[in-house]
Amino acid sequence: MARTTRVPYLVSGTNEYGSANLGRGSATVALRLARKLLREGYMDVRVCTPRGRVLQSSELDELAPPQETSDMAKGQQRSNREAKKPKKEKAKVIAAAPSRKEVTWQPDFGPAKKK
Repeated sequence: MARTTRVPYLVSGTNEYGSANLGRGSATVALRLARKLLREGYMDVRVCTPRGRVLQSSELDELAPPQETSDMAKGQQRSNREAKKPKKEKAKVIAAAPSRKEVTWQPDFGPAKKK
């Protein structure tokens, strides 16, 4: 039994030697192929969508996915979570370092007498 592969996008174009009909599985790959055919000098380049709509070469941009988030850098994209509050900066304490507290002079009264 032969296995058939479903190809939802059909890209077609005509050049001086004849026509080409090529199937592709996704819109982005079909769009890339259609633009390649146009660069190579093919005329009457068309893409047929899974719903049967035929897009002419001037309408190919309708296949392109929206690029709202891909234009932003990864750090600029908003997440679904709320923004976290910035943490307070803590002074680092080094155990080997002497204390920074000011020491005031205290008189020494000598040894304390025990009763």
